[in-house]
Amino acid sequence: MSELDLQQFNPGIDLALEAKELAESGGKGPVPGVLSDVSEDDGITITRLEVTTEEGSRIMGKMIGHYVTFEVPELRKQDTGLQDRVATKLAQEFATFLERIGVSKTAKVLIVGLGNWNVTPDALGPIVVENALVTRHFFELMPNEVAPGYRNVSAVAPGVLGITGIESSEIVQGIVDRSKPDLIIAIDALASKALERVNTTIQIADTGIHPGSGIGNKRRGLTKEILGVPVIAIGVPTVLYASTIVSNSIDLMREHLKKHANNADSKFLGLLDSIDENERLQLVREALGPLGHDLLVTPKEIDQFIEDIANIVASGLNAALHEAVDKDNVAAYTH
Repeated sequence: MSELDLQQFNPGIDLALEAKELAESGGKGPVPGVLSDVSEDDGITITRLEVTTEEGSRIMGKMIGHYVTFEVPELRKQDTGLQDRVATKLAQEFATFLERIGVSKTAKVLIVGLGNWNVTPDALGPIVVENALVTRHFFELMPNEVAPGYRNVSAVAPGVLGITGIESSEIVQGIVDRSKPDLIIAIDALASKALERVNTTIQIADTGIHPGSGIGNKRRGLTKEILGVPVIAIGVPTVLYASTIVSNSIDLMREHLKKHANNADSKFLGLLDSIDENERLQLVREALGPLGHDLLVTPKEIDQFIEDIANIVASGLNAALHEAVDKDNVAAYTH
């Protein structure tokens, strides 16, 4: 059987963790050139992936680099105590991430909140920017009065092409050329292939970001190669495709039939078992696509979810970027 190459398939697989799962499905075994470490702490599962080779990058359809994924299924319950713990854990992990890729404690940072503030599932980036602790104006106007423990941080929500008529990367490039940051942190909403990961998962990657990549857009992205500055991407899946839901439903139906199968079901089960997950997803997309039914879907509670998850990300960033921010009380610095 030929080796699976995910690059030919997926506008919809944004999470490196999901790309790895798909590449390893069907008993294919570990992806060569991909290192993985998983830890669990009080309901927060952290997966650290490192794609180290071109072969691993090709198989997974992900760029060489580091990927850290937080999975917190209980976030759906809107437990404020859990949200604070996730923000604290995010702050600690992000600070370690910065150290690992060589970002100094005095590096100037530009936070870019990608997305459309008029569309709730896409408003993650702009809401994070609203809650970011920005300090660049103090460093510019009164540098001698800035207290120790704060770094130079600026933030912008450049909007989307449909509103501004300008590519987000072009706006960011202009800001980078004038403000000269040492690091860009780009925040964007993603698409997932698993319903349980929507609004409960946070991914950090040092490979940059492509605006609209989760919904199949192929436009100019925000990467070090394009902007000349290292780019860390933070993404949260807020939508998934209808085809993904249908494909997952077929999988659930297959498991149900296996438990209650009779002779009539056996042939049908054999047909389902002969199609692997990726082929099934492609078949569903081919069926739904021409009808215009492969919709992007988001939970009905998205309004509150997006506020909560944006506050978690902003709180974690504030604590990771500014030593003066109390990592044990990160939520006090957002609204």
